[in-house]
Amino acid sequence: MRPSARYRPIAGLLACAAVLLVTAACGGGSTSSDPSAAKTDGPKIELTIATFNEFGYDDLYTEYEAAHPNITIVEQHAKTVDDHVKNLDANLASGTGLADIEAMEVSWIYKYLAKADKFVDLRQYGANDLKDRWLDWKVAGATTQDGRIIGYGTDIGPEAICYRRDLFAKAKLPTDRAQVAKMFQDWPSYFATGRKFKERVPGSAWYDSAVLTWEAMRNQLIQAYYSNQDRFLAGENPRLKSTWNQVVAGSKDGLSAGLVAWSDEWNAAFRTDKFATMACPGWLLGVIQDNAGSFGKGKWDVADVFPGGGGNWGGSYLTVPIQSPQPEEAAKLAAWLTAPEQQVKVFKKIGSFPSTLDAYNDPQVKSQVNAYFNKAPVGQIFIDRARNVILKQHKGPRDGEINQIFSAALSRVDNGKQSPDAAWAQALDEAEKVADTRVGN
Repeated sequence: MRPSARYRPIAGLLACAAVLLVTAACGGGSTSSDPSAAKTDGPKIELTIATFNEFGYDDLYTEYEAAHPNITIVEQHAKTVDDHVKNLDANLASGTGLADIEAMEVSWIYKYLAKADKFVDLRQYGANDLKDRWLDWKVAGATTQDGRIIGYGTDIGPEAICYRRDLFAKAKLPTDRAQVAKMFQDWPSYFATGRKFKERVPGSAWYDSAVLTWEAMRNQLIQAYYSNQDRFLAGENPRLKSTWNQVVAGSKDGLSAGLVAWSDEWNAAFRTDKFATMACPGWLLGVIQDNAGSFGKGKWDVADVFPGGGGNWGGSYLTVPIQSPQPEEAAKLAAWLTAPEQQVKVFKKIGSFPSTLDAYNDPQVKSQVNAYFNKAPVGQIFIDRARNVILKQHKGPRDGEINQIFSAALSRVDNGKQSPDAAWAQALDEAEKVADTRVGN
């Protein structure tokens, strides 16, 4: 599941066309993902699953019900991610009303890791036997520090670099994606190439948004706003400040187009020469194509690289609240829905990129080519990018709200409304106040 509007940087994250895959494991405690392998008799059971955006599960529900005549699946689909999160929080607080399975997005599951006692530890139903199906960092995203696993992974959003071949040619930079990848091995080289580009093509920016660039860089840090013990440390984290300094220096040098992601101006900019590169997870290719249309056909490409290693933007989990009256059956369904076989089916249907390793061996995943992006072998590119995500940053209970504060501060700098030092100081002050507030207040 691509990132939601609730936690988009500044303008928010998203609710656009996907290009990813849903991931997972098989039935609780069992190694088989074949629904016909399960018992088909027993008492009538209704399993509810609360979702948002598009998970692509309708056909899977039918398949599972056919193999389990005693089970009926009812999806509770929220109109917006905000509605989903509000329902989740309200029902958690009241102790009643949650679905048997609650979907959670990667950008805010950390809130609920702090309330892990409200969710089933899926190790009770075979998670330890299943966890090797996923990329290790995907499992880590739903695992508490004491080892509780509260969610099975669906899709992910491994990041590459999308770039305008025509603007690179205009700047006399390499246009071949393999050569482009060599220029972007780390962030200093990415910014240095951007400054060279800006000198040669002064009418275009290097990237769309300082905020989205910050987001990509910040997510690569081992620690950003919190220590592993949930102590707020932004003001004493030199790596975070160094990241800030690199991004604001880029804004000062005109590398950023100063656009607010998901705004009308940002959407329209894809039909102009406003910027030349952007960090892009697989699902963003569809957004670029929809926005750029015929103007961008043949101009965009994707390089199999991400500065500094790997990055991820997007993805979700399926969790089982302890409120569920049938946690074992719910865990079995969640495991089956996120199994590699089901992830491939969802990939074929809506393009969600898998988080399970076995799905990467499927020909329809690894051989996928995107004609719009100069016939880029995007299946293999994003498999490579997924495998390059190494670090799992610990995110404390107020991480999302704190990041919105820093993103807003960076946006003010990017648009010339505040100096970098003043914006940093204001962000620290506001973030410290938020960090001192308990989750739930």
